[in-house]
Order: sequence, then structure tokens, then C-alpha cells
Amino acid sequence: MLKSFWFWVLILFIVIQFFSLSIPASQPINKNEELQAPTEVLSILKRSCYDCHSSEVKAPWYYEIAPVSWYAQLHVKNARNIINFSKWNSYSKERQSKFLKKLPKAIVIRMPMQSYLYMHEEVRLTKDEKKLLKSWSKELKEKLK
Repeated sequence: MLKSFWFWVLILFIVIQFFSLSIPASQPINKNEELQAPTEVLSILKRSCYDCHSSEVKAPWYYEIAPVSWYAQLHVKNARNIINFSKWNSYSKERQSKFLKKLPKAIVIRMPMQSYLYMHEEVRLTKDEKKLLKSWSKELKEKLK
């Protein structure tokens, strides 16, 4: 009975590998659309945010294995819909400003996501990095006015 159960679990696991969402990890980038920011800010964003909020996702091995791939790919799709730093300059000033207004709160409350930090501890933001990003976002928001 138990062997039969695990056999069917294995079969199901194999079958679901054929159902992909096909959300690309990386997409073509137009350098004119990319976010321009101070080196230190850009370094933090690339380390802690770009894996979801850019067209330059570094897809780990599990990005191709269902059902984890479904979660990861949908997360990237949703994150890109919120903001894609690789397309920053293609957004209206209003959209940029709206995002920058929400950024300080997002950094404190939920970014990077706890579920992502479990396997990517290196993206965790320090207090100083959070402070720098908040300061930069407020400064840039003021420039957009």
C-alpha cells in the first residue's frame, strides 16, 4: 500500500514537469530604460531586488522543477508587474513617484520576502542599507516633482 502511494507520487511529480509556465528568467534589456542610480544604491538593488524586480533574474536550479518553478515564476511575473528596474525609464514620472513613495514601507515590512530569504540569506538588507535605500527613494521622489 505504501509503496503504491509513493509510486503514484513519483509518477505525478514526473508528469507535472511537462507543465511549464514559461515565464522567462531573463529578458532582453534596453540599456536606455534601465534605472540609473548611485553605485552603492544600484549595488544593493542588484543584490537584493533584481532577482525578482528586473529582466536579469538569476534563475537557480529549482526554477525549472515543478511545482516550485510555478511559484518562483509567478512570483517573478508579479514582481515585474509591480516594478521592473530594467524598464525604469520607460515608466511615467507618476508611476515612478508612486513606487518610490511605497518603497520605504516595503523595505521595512516585506522586502526581500521571507520565503526568498530562506534560500538566499545573502540578499537580506542591513539596517544601513535600508536607511540608504529609503534616503535615496525620498531624494529621487523629490527630483521627480
